[in-house]
Amino acid sequence: MEKKFFDFIIHGGDYNPDQWIKTPEIWDEDMRLMKLAHINSASIGIFSWSMLEPEEGVYNFEWLDKLMDMLHENGISAILATPSGARPAWLAQKYPEVLRVAENGIRNEYGVRHNHCLTSPVYREKVRNINRLLAERYKNHPALKMWHISNEYSGECHCELCQQAFRDWVKEYYHNSLDELNDKWWNGFWSHIITDWSQINSPKRRGENHVSAMELCWNRFVSESHISFYENEIAPLREITPDIPITTNFMRMHKEINYQDFAKHLDLISWDNYPFWDKGYNRDEAAETAFVHDVFRSMKDGQPFFMMESTPSNANWHEVNKIPKPRRQALAAIQAIAHGADSVQYFQWRKSRGGHEKFHGAVVDHCGHENTRVFREISRLGAELEKLGDVVGKYSNAKVAIVYDWENGWAIDHFCGYNNVERNYVKECIKWYRPFRDKGICVDVISADGDFSKYNLVIAPFLYMLKDGLDKKIERYVENGGKFVATYLTGIVDKDDLCYLGGFPANNLKNVFGIWCEETDSLPKGMKNKASYAGKDYDVVHVCDVIHSNGAEILGKYKEDFYAGMPAVTENSFGKGKAYYVAFRNDDDFAADFCKKLIDEAGVDSDTEISVPQDVFVRKRGDCVFIMNFADCEKSVMLDKEYADLINGLTVSGEVTIPECGYLVIK
Repeated sequence: MEKKFFDFIIHGGDYNPDQWIKTPEIWDEDMRLMKLAHINSASIGIFSWSMLEPEEGVYNFEWLDKLMDMLHENGISAILATPSGARPAWLAQKYPEVLRVAENGIRNEYGVRHNHCLTSPVYREKVRNINRLLAERYKNHPALKMWHISNEYSGECHCELCQQAFRDWVKEYYHNSLDELNDKWWNGFWSHIITDWSQINSPKRRGENHVSAMELCWNRFVSESHISFYENEIAPLREITPDIPITTNFMRMHKEINYQDFAKHLDLISWDNYPFWDKGYNRDEAAETAFVHDVFRSMKDGQPFFMMESTPSNANWHEVNKIPKPRRQALAAIQAIAHGADSVQYFQWRKSRGGHEKFHGAVVDHCGHENTRVFREISRLGAELEKLGDVVGKYSNAKVAIVYDWENGWAIDHFCGYNNVERNYVKECIKWYRPFRDKGICVDVISADGDFSKYNLVIAPFLYMLKDGLDKKIERYVENGGKFVATYLTGIVDKDDLCYLGGFPANNLKNVFGIWCEETDSLPKGMKNKASYAGKDYDVVHVCDVIHSNGAEILGKYKEDFYAGMPAVTENSFGKGKAYYVAFRNDDDFAADFCKKLIDEAGVDSDTEISVPQDVFVRKRGDCVFIMNFADCEKSVMLDKEYADLINGLTVSGEVTIPECGYLVIK
């Protein structure tokens, strides 16, 4: 499949010329430098409200008019942002109700960004007004190619407006029935029966914070509030510029907002990529970043996404902000393209002179010229990206899916029991993702609501929450020939965090997997059990289910403690398919070995015949193969046949050497 928003890879990033409005010669210099760096796009206006509307109802668009014209004249596309992420001081002063109220009940003072109440009618109206003016003014401007809505939505508000909105949300969710709410929240516990909707407030440390179903409702409410706020923002844009695509930039595996739900409202997905490189674990960081790329690529059935931000050098907000090695950023950019990105964009183009991000990496440093290592590297990368247009719009065709579900993640964070120290749902999913990624096998990362039938193999680690109908969906998938892998603590609670009765895993999943779980043990830090599988022993850490076989074949057993000899790994034939249960957590090596069996049995092959050494990764997109070296030294790779080297314009075959932070893109 293919879907293109552009015919080339977007190369650009956040540009804030309003910070340099008193030095127009810098604008002219930026145009010259952008062309040198092969920049073809600029994201503008992201926090420009106070420049656009310095007083209520008084507008200043002349500087933005000039900027849009300059970009177009220099062949640079504009990704124009709405400015809602940071309100001007006059707005907060005149309408203090637009400011958020913290969990402690105190209204915030003016400052920082995303300090606005999502439900405030005043703020929503002001945002919609400024967005309408932007759309009307630039709807026919040839530079406008995309809308960038706000910036990195985040946070929550506990004001009375939000409290009432939450009560209304809960009332609708539970069908206007207090009896249903009390049942679903299990409010008979600790005498928490609710007798009037007005008794409901948001979860707080100083108030109710031990009702996990309530906390799940708050998570859903806050997430939906962000989406509703976004829909309010884009209404005038959809009306006035219906053909201009719309996105907003997500933040890695940000927990506050259900990105899988939010994605349905975007024309394309974009996210901000800031790995912790050069910390001594680049292989792990590369695997996690690849996983996140595939999370976002999977949100629209494999549609390409945008890497809206990355740093050309070091960040400023890590604990220690080390300069990445030469070409590290280029390697990270190529990794993004390999996993489905159609853009490489930076925060920021030019370093700010002051403010919180004045030491955050930029293409143009405070020196203001092109004679820096970073600028040369970005310029070289830009020239390389111009040679990779063949991949633009190309989808991936995965036969393996990992289930990472945002709501399941919320539920895992909230429950109290078993091991309350070691949870890390994301890490557990990445552990099962890596063996496929290491072999060059494309993997989708989908929600529990996704379509399982497209895949030969579905792995759902730590699927604690079974939403309504999910057990039947798994049953049908396996019965029709699918291979499904579950792990410890699967099928424990429903969508309201109520434990299923009748034993775990819930409902007919006991028959699908051919097992039932009697107990779950938890192991403190430093304590381990052992499990045997295929003649090898593996460490059992953190948590393990004590299960019985009800017809499943026992592939592995525990070796220690009172449950020694009991099943640890099982396989069950069900209908035309198979269901596997891994009852314990292991650091990494078990998943790597077990996935070899799964790859063979599910009939999933690598996308390429090229075999690569450790720390070198291969990924195919369209007809192009990306070979990327994340090791701290050069590596040799043996190609399986002759290829065209797209970047260097050569023909390559046999053994090739990939330098440190190097890559090869071949076809």
